[in-house]
Amino acid sequence: MPAMENAVRGSCLCRGVRWEFGGDPFLFNHCHCRECRKSHGAAFASNLHIRPSQFRWLAGESLVRRFESSPGVRRSFCGTCGGNVAIVLDDQVVIPAASVDDPIAARPQVHFFAGERVPWLEITDGVPAFEKWPPADFKGDQS
Repeated sequence: MPAMENAVRGSCLCRGVRWEFGGDPFLFNHCHCRECRKSHGAAFASNLHIRPSQFRWLAGESLVRRFESSPGVRRSFCGTCGGNVAIVLDDQVVIPAASVDDPIAARPQVHFFAGERVPWLEITDGVPAFEKWPPADFKGDQS
């Protein structure tokens, strides 16, 4: 299969699972929900959202393991190293932003579940923050 034009590559910690995507994400968020914090071992998870047509596995898809952390929410990780990897859904692919190996121009657009943030973190970056989900008409600004 030919390489995607202007592809951005990503991988897990051991590099056994690798993928690429082309084009810009339609959303770049920081999620502060309990499950994202636990899954990433961090104050929040930073995620890029792209369309399935923009994504393809390069190696190690058979190593991907999934865990349903809450009803209907499945997380993906490498079965070898445990590193977070792309979550492929019917309508989108969620990519842990820190798993991307190449530079990207996208910048965070929104904080989700800021009401669940850890008490020692202040959100001061000027990016819109919502207690839970943003309203349905929210359009993040990538400028």
